[in-house]
Amino acid sequence: MTDGTDRPNSPQPGPASGGYGYPQPGQSNPYQPEPAPGQSGQGFGPPPVADETFPPPIPETFSAPSTPDWQAMADASEAQRKKRRLLTIGGGALAVVLLAGGATFFLTRGGGEPDDKPTASSSGSPSPSGAAKSPTRNPDDDYPTLPGEPNVLRDYNGKTGIALGPGASLGELSMRTEVRFKGAPDSYAQGAEAAVDVTKGFSVSTRAYNTTEGGSHMAVSQGDGDSYSFELGFEVVNGKKAWVFRVQTGDKGQAATAQQVVADTVDTTKKWALLTGTYDAEKKTIALWVDDKQAGQAQVSGIWAGPGPLQLGRARHHGIWSAPWEGALDHIRVFDQVLGQEQLSLLKNNKLVKTKPTHAWLV
Repeated sequence: MTDGTDRPNSPQPGPASGGYGYPQPGQSNPYQPEPAPGQSGQGFGPPPVADETFPPPIPETFSAPSTPDWQAMADASEAQRKKRRLLTIGGGALAVVLLAGGATFFLTRGGGEPDDKPTASSSGSPSPSGAAKSPTRNPDDDYPTLPGEPNVLRDYNGKTGIALGPGASLGELSMRTEVRFKGAPDSYAQGAEAAVDVTKGFSVSTRAYNTTEGGSHMAVSQGDGDSYSFELGFEVVNGKKAWVFRVQTGDKGQAATAQQVVADTVDTTKKWALLTGTYDAEKKTIALWVDDKQAGQAQVSGIWAGPGPLQLGRARHHGIWSAPWEGALDHIRVFDQVLGQEQLSLLKNNKLVKTKPTHAWLV
């Protein structure tokens, strides 16, 4: 495990036309290398069979998805929660009346005990092996997406929905939901706004399942325009597979103004890991945690507060979308405080912590 060093500085293509989008045909993208011969670009799971259909070629033009009415969605979500609370209270009162009359009824949410068998995922892909189960959710936590918006992740602790791109999908398993990415340009998810104030202390955390052996693949980032403000994910650093937390300290997004912390002595492929990046605004330090172990920390001058919302499954480099994630994510949380080992140990075991997240998705 080493402290971060600047990634090599190499010329990059300029911004793609239209702001959002991806590299146009013919543009090179050093952050998104071509797969090696024999490698598949598909998602996690068993190797593809010979006649498996691969993703279609990238269209020549890209445009940002239509912007949902976030306020209306938040209001609908709140109304739905209130309705469920009233139904729960009413059901409890009815149970008391029935029991008092001598009848024996058992009113349980969903009609009984949760089914431990995985259900079919929306993508048709199997779940990564070894995926942990979450504790039983309460009635208010039944829906990972907003009411009436099956492709918008619900924010359990705030009002920042995250819309899935065309190539991202949800995987439904017993008592939990994960978002899956295929490592393709259209496989991402974008928030309604910035979820992290990078000028203040914060922690950003996600459980991550990576299926690739090389390249650069970012699970969570924030920013658009020229560059990310921070990114958290997987990358080959100095020839070693590593988890990485990187921040940008300058407004031009150059390698010389990036600082990072890497963990290169742990297993990074086809294994769930809780990744957490923290920033201590008073001490001006960033740190990377893998599960509840700190990989290291680095001194920074501060973090550039670039424009743009939270991103899942990609990051902005030199004006283009790069580093597409291949695998699955869940338990995505943002805190406005710097978490320590004790708190991260609780998160690792999916237990409540005293510090409440400012935002949380798929928990």
